[in-house]
Amino acid sequence: MRRRLPLLAAAVCLTLPNAAPREQHPGRGRVTRLHTALAQPPVLANMSRLAHTVEVSLTAAPGRLSLVPGTTSEVFAYNGRVPGPTLDVHEGDHVIVHFRNSLPEPTTVHWHGLHIPASADGSPLDPVMPGQQHDYVFDIAPGTAGTYWYHPHPDRRAGYQVAMGLFGAIIVRAEDDPLPASISEKLLILSDNRFRADGSADFPGLHSTQAEVDAENGREGNVLFVNGQLAPSVDIRAGEVQRWRIINASAARIYRLAIPGQELLELGHGPGFFAKPVWTREILLANSQRVELLVRGAGAPGSAVPLQTLPYDRYDPHTRPADWNETHELLSLRISAGAPASSVRIPATLRPVPALDTSHVAEHRVLVLTQGMINGKMMDLARVDFTARLHTTEIWEIENLVGMDHPFHLHGFRFQVLDRDGVPEPFPYWLDTVNVPPHSAVRIVVHFDDFPGKWMYHCHILDHEDMGMMGILQLQ
Repeated sequence: MRRRLPLLAAAVCLTLPNAAPREQHPGRGRVTRLHTALAQPPVLANMSRLAHTVEVSLTAAPGRLSLVPGTTSEVFAYNGRVPGPTLDVHEGDHVIVHFRNSLPEPTTVHWHGLHIPASADGSPLDPVMPGQQHDYVFDIAPGTAGTYWYHPHPDRRAGYQVAMGLFGAIIVRAEDDPLPASISEKLLILSDNRFRADGSADFPGLHSTQAEVDAENGREGNVLFVNGQLAPSVDIRAGEVQRWRIINASAARIYRLAIPGQELLELGHGPGFFAKPVWTREILLANSQRVELLVRGAGAPGSAVPLQTLPYDRYDPHTRPADWNETHELLSLRISAGAPASSVRIPATLRPVPALDTSHVAEHRVLVLTQGMINGKMMDLARVDFTARLHTTEIWEIENLVGMDHPFHLHGFRFQVLDRDGVPEPFPYWLDTVNVPPHSAVRIVVHFDDFPGKWMYHCHILDHEDMGMMGILQLQ
């Protein structure tokens, strides 16, 4: 499904194939006339005047917003918005987040993918009670420039709170970003939801058939959002190159992203760039994963092509939804009027990504994923499942024994994939979540360089996480 072909030249003049819009059947990727431009979430205001210090205020509170036109929904929102405002920082920054929980229930803020102390991770071990305030304080590690996100991680309640609207983006920038500064940047946060006729989020009754399906597959919605908008549009000049940071904030949905007739230049995943960019026609983005890519305006002024999510069968065969094989449009890429943009040269090498050393491995572990359990156990906050030592390297083999995908997330530490079903990965790169397809095994290697404490690992289908498909690693 993906051509992982690194660029080998010293630099490349970015030219993607022209893509004229195609007439297609409704529901199968037909370009629609759109009236709403893609809006960018606001950036959290920095209250600090100190150099290399970012100090912000973040509040989770109930609210009422119009998520679907014509209705008003009861939501949980960060600073009154869905999605929440973006935390925009640089490598080396000292970050202080003054968080207030104005919700009627406990919550946390988990800084998904960031390499920060366990005390700041926002795991279910450290709930913030209703009416309480908590300061999350951490430093942004050098070499971690990339795209991340934040969301609640309370015990057994993450899926509900995310569905109610609690999620936002984190951008970590490098001072020596290899891409030309002239390239415009877009943030795309993908989410989905289900609503009742009155606009309220649709959560099924405890023992209903839909509740059983959600428990099996994870809760999917039939309304797809980009930055909280329905099928927005992005204007781009002919020949213009844009840098897109895409976050999958859905509880369970996996996106198979493509633009008809175009190849995309994939720069890397959430924890940062590949060593070399990769041409690809589609990108599989499991829930909680992120990707950075370059797209180019191709076609005549006034034409448009959609960003699509193509069919992908991630489901248990017994509860696969009837519409799983439909293509959906997420947004429209519209070629605006004006003089064509000049070509942009992209360096063939983005940054060094050395392979982790596997010559001295302290521990080999096997994690067996079954429905709702890891290694035959459900989550117990009072139990430590694994103990590891600081400054050591471990190899984890993650085996999925069931008939649906499970995205596996490790808190606090990025890792590299060694192989999938024994087939080596073509080059090293960083992840913090890896999708494990049904009846398959993935081996990852991780180095525990610092930050002792208790760390979560779990399936990132939020319903599975909430049901207890999670364990605790004690690092000492």
